[in-house]
Amino acid sequence: MRLSQQQANIINTLAKEIFGPDANVKLFGSRADDTKQGGDIDLFIELQHPIEQPVMASARLEARLMLALGLQKIDVIVSAPNMAKTPIHDIAAKGILL
Repeated sequence: MRLSQQQANIINTLAKEIFGPDANVKLFGSRADDTKQGGDIDLFIELQHPIEQPVMASARLEARLMLALGLQKIDVIVSAPNMAKTPIHDIAAKGILL
């Protein structure tokens, strides 16, 4: 995993503040692979409860993470019982739990 423990802690803390304490946060994509370089931070947020306005919550998390971690590309995918599942959800679900 190409995130420091401090970065992982910040991501986890902010995600739980926005999505709730039961949110599971996973890192996927190139940052989850130690053999790769560069790349954005791809996050998968798994929720056991329905969420209203998931796009707004994702944007809020991305903005707060950019302030905390510095300006870099951050992508957030959310999974909740009231949301449609897409192929990226299957890929993201295999990520590393933070």
